[in-house]
Amino acid sequence: MKYLFGRAGRAELARFTHPRTLVAFDYDGTLAPIVKDPGAAWMRRRTVSLVRQVARRYRCAVITGRERADVMRFLEHVPFARVVGNHGGQLDGRSASPFRALVSRWALALESELSGVRGIFIERKTASVSVHWRGARDEPGARRSVARAVARIEGARVTPGKKLVNLVPRGAPDKGWAVSRIRSALGCRQVLFVGDDVTDEDVFALEARWLLSVRVGRRRRSLAGCYLHDQREVDRLLEALLA
Repeated sequence: MKYLFGRAGRAELARFTHPRTLVAFDYDGTLAPIVKDPGAAWMRRRTVSLVRQVARRYRCAVITGRERADVMRFLEHVPFARVVGNHGGQLDGRSASPFRALVSRWALALESELSGVRGIFIERKTASVSVHWRGARDEPGARRSVARAVARIEGARVTPGKKLVNLVPRGAPDKGWAVSRIRSALGCRQVLFVGDDVTDEDVFALEARWLLSVRVGRRRRSLAGCYLHDQREVDRLLEALLA
């Protein structure tokens, strides 16, 4: 991985500052800092100002693991060309109904299994489920309880996150699929994608010549081509796109 603001990274970024570039972001941990309460995950004022300007110059998208309606309230003042929820399962108006019943059964089973564990939050979404233990006092114990419960779920693709696990139906769309579809739909020549978590690796794994993938936080095993030191450097990237 190259540091995006090192010499080689800057040269790579320069190739992607083009009007036909799709600029796409994860939300939590990328555009907004990770916070204990997901309902309070607002972008900083400076980020909002910068991303508004970027969205007027480039086609921009958000691709998040959140329910689309949930993330939209954080984005209502930014002219994004596309907002995708459920790790690719909700491509704008796309219905997540094929997975609704299955995901509901998973959520009920997990709620029953984990009802006695304090500090765990089960986030029900139409096409996926996330199990959080950020609020647990005994995080290692809560994590072990979640792992045991999740191991009993059938038909799920399980990916770890930051103090959570995501369960997505096998065969469901992922973020890599969503990026490819949006690029084609909008007629973009290339894509700059920024993410910070394991589900973003589905985009990083595309390894296409038209993709510049940037991970927030360096990680040795990541397939991203470049990295930023931390979430605050996303503002520096937005400034570079405007400059």
